[in-house]
Amino acid sequence: MGSVAEGCTFETERLLVADWRNRPVAGWPSSDLIDAVVLMLTPAVTSTLPGGWQGDYSEDRAKRWIEERDDESTVLEVVEKASGQTVGLMLIGDGGSENGGTDIRLGYMLCESAWGRGLASEMVSGFVEWARQRSEIASITGGVEPDNIASARVLEKCGFRTVGLPEPEGEQLYRLELR
Repeated sequence: MGSVAEGCTFETERLLVADWRNRPVAGWPSSDLIDAVVLMLTPAVTSTLPGGWQGDYSEDRAKRWIEERDDESTVLEVVEKASGQTVGLMLIGDGGSENGGTDIRLGYMLCESAWGRGLASEMVSGFVEWARQRSEIASITGGVEPDNIASARVLEKCGFRTVGLPEPEGEQLYRLELR
């Protein structure tokens, strides 16, 4: 699927972030994407994600999950510079037109070992800075399950504001206007 985020690459103080299908060659750790997904998508990580994503992941399930994400979004792999390990994923989709530009739909997750270290805020902030450089992107919208207080705080810290009431499936939307 083509999107304004296809080929996205950026760096923060502690993270390297790139489209998982177009990783830079120089300086990018080599990792097996299927293994990274199996290790990352634990029951604790997936508990606040859509129902079909919850539970344990085998290599076969991870491969299917990767193929499904490729069909619907651009996926950014988040690698911690110090360890060279994949610690997160960002899912970037087209949210439609907004204020004469594109609204980007943002989803993200971190492996359990990366929780509580400020990496989610760093990765979302880095993506926001990347998006601000793209004149075609008018806004970024992310959804958070009501029980996922940490994720809501990440979005708020990065300048996102709530949009209306929670959706029927329970997700609260947050939006950041870039123009």
